[in-house]
Amino acid sequence: MATVAFFAPSAAGHVNPTLGLAAELVRRGHRVTYATTTAYAERVAETGAEVVPVTSTWEGRDDIETPQMHGKELVRAMNLLLTETKAMLAQLSGGERPDMVVHDGPMCWWGRILAGRWQVPSVETWPNLVSNEHWSMAEKYTTFNPLSPGFLFMAVRLSRFLRKQGAGGLEAFMRGDGASLRLVTLPRAFQYAGETFTDRYDFVGPLLSERGSQGGWEPSGDLPVMLVSLGTAYNDRPEFYRTVLRSAADRPWQVVLAIGEVDTEALGAVPANVEIHRQVPQLAVLRHARVFVTHAGMGGTMEGLHFEVPMVAIPQMAEQRANADRIAELGLGTVLPPDRITTDTLWNAVEDVASDKHVRERLAWMRREMTAAGGVPAAADAVERVLG
Repeated sequence: MATVAFFAPSAAGHVNPTLGLAAELVRRGHRVTYATTTAYAERVAETGAEVVPVTSTWEGRDDIETPQMHGKELVRAMNLLLTETKAMLAQLSGGERPDMVVHDGPMCWWGRILAGRWQVPSVETWPNLVSNEHWSMAEKYTTFNPLSPGFLFMAVRLSRFLRKQGAGGLEAFMRGDGASLRLVTLPRAFQYAGETFTDRYDFVGPLLSERGSQGGWEPSGDLPVMLVSLGTAYNDRPEFYRTVLRSAADRPWQVVLAIGEVDTEALGAVPANVEIHRQVPQLAVLRHARVFVTHAGMGGTMEGLHFEVPMVAIPQMAEQRANADRIAELGLGTVLPPDRITTDTLWNAVEDVASDKHVRERLAWMRREMTAAGGVPAAADAVERVLG
């Protein structure tokens, strides 16, 4: 039995994709510890992992707006992540040395640093599109000037910090060169230029878990179900929710609308066929859904594809635009620009994808690709190979 330490930032899109793997490693007899915040402790505990409580610098702060990942906002995001990394290292550095570290690849810098400090193998989980010389998120969907004073100053700060941590040079660290394995939690068929990724990354598909702690959900009748969710980070969109309510009124559908922390009083009258929640047990709802109106975050996208639900993608940031464009390109749904949504354009898109036979065929194809990728068993097998 090995001890495997999991680390991930306090964000649903980075915690949820790891839970299936944690549960499977526990099932196979390994001891799994998972450092997480109160917000995710219950769902982590459900996997059988031992919860290591930590406090995030991001939680409980209304003054922090989630940054976009381009331009000056990218510099702000890196600064927030550096602050979080320092806070996490202060809380975790005195912990026991595991046999392996499994950590989120894009954001969990402290996982890389701790694995290097403990001199144990690391496995990175990548819950998003990845880049190589043939396709790059930075080139296609983000814009920033690497010679801007703000970015250069941030790079110098981060380089100095990494040297003090004994973590090596900036470029190698950011690439994750020290990792023994990189697990991408989407099928190769969804990745742009997927056939060109012959090394560095192992595409295992989504690593879903049941998440019974979030509760269940059942439809109230025989009407088709539409789930509407903009995720947990970029969801402060009251005008969009009002458009959904107007668009759904008197339609022969059951609409499940997740609004995050938006004030329900600001939304006005709620039609009888719409139910509003702060958060929903998304897997439970998608199991019954006919259409998924989504921000096209990769976690939700993979969950929708798992249940073969046609998607209307309304991206809120650069990474989501890339996902949304891929959804449309592969025939898995359609995309609506977030600044041009009306009651008519929204509902026309919903009805179009719900009745499109080609979309259904493409969803069935993608579901087969996801099954072939191997999912949780394949990921766990790969981890055990690294463990030896």
